[in-house]
Amino acid sequence: MSIWFVTGASRGFGAEITREALERGHSVIATARDVSALLDAHPHKADALLAVTADVTEPEQLEAAVRAGLDRFGRIDVVVNNAGYGIVGAIEEVSDQAARAQFDVNVFGVLNTLRATLPTLRAQRSGHVLTIGSMAGFATAPAMGLYGASKFALEGITEALHGELAPLGIRVTIIQPGSFRTNFLTDASLRVEPATIADYTEGAGPVREAMATKDGRQPGDPAKAAKAIVDITETAEPPLRLQLGADAVERVEAKLDRVRRELDQWRHVALSTAL
Repeated sequence: MSIWFVTGASRGFGAEITREALERGHSVIATARDVSALLDAHPHKADALLAVTADVTEPEQLEAAVRAGLDRFGRIDVVVNNAGYGIVGAIEEVSDQAARAQFDVNVFGVLNTLRATLPTLRAQRSGHVLTIGSMAGFATAPAMGLYGASKFALEGITEALHGELAPLGIRVTIIQPGSFRTNFLTDASLRVEPATIADYTEGAGPVREAMATKDGRQPGDPAKAAKAIVDITETAEPPLRLQLGADAVERVEAKLDRVRRELDQWRHVALSTAL
């Protein structure tokens, strides 16, 4: 059985992945800012679950969680970068403070987690790094630009990491979920910028309105997503990217088609710049 290290494990995908891994007989080092929900959810898994209080913006806490996990289980096989949240607002509407806070958690939190866990995986010459991205990290939308940008950053990090770790026997996958019925659209995971600019009513307004009314109506089943995520850790050749949900597949396909059309349309300009 494998030893999992999951950030943001108290809710959303983190909670579902933790549950699925435990039910399959794996052990989990589960980190969260508040671990009480984790302990309440798994009262009969005390031997397999190590719940550790850790904020991904605090490297020392992550390093302590890794040490505690190694002391308890002796190794780490799967790292799940799940901790994160969303922000809604047009690019100009999002304050500098809010944008930096978004990247501190969604991007630098992942980097902190990687720095804490990768030395163990490299020493083992084995493991699997899973990062929870988003369909918005491949093709974003008005009013979701800063959130999308943070997930775009994870695409770049994951793509490079894949090449860097493959020679060491460590696998890397980024998950691109669509809309799933987690608590992502609640105040616990989604922050809406209060300042609005009238000029963006047409461009960003519809997405703002949709985010306010979509909670509880998302088409995706988070338990099935967690099953799919755990499944790929058990395959010999897992994908670099895994889309989850019909909406994610549709959005990715639409962007690929659009990029191909523009590339073909402007190819003559691109090729005209050679010396």
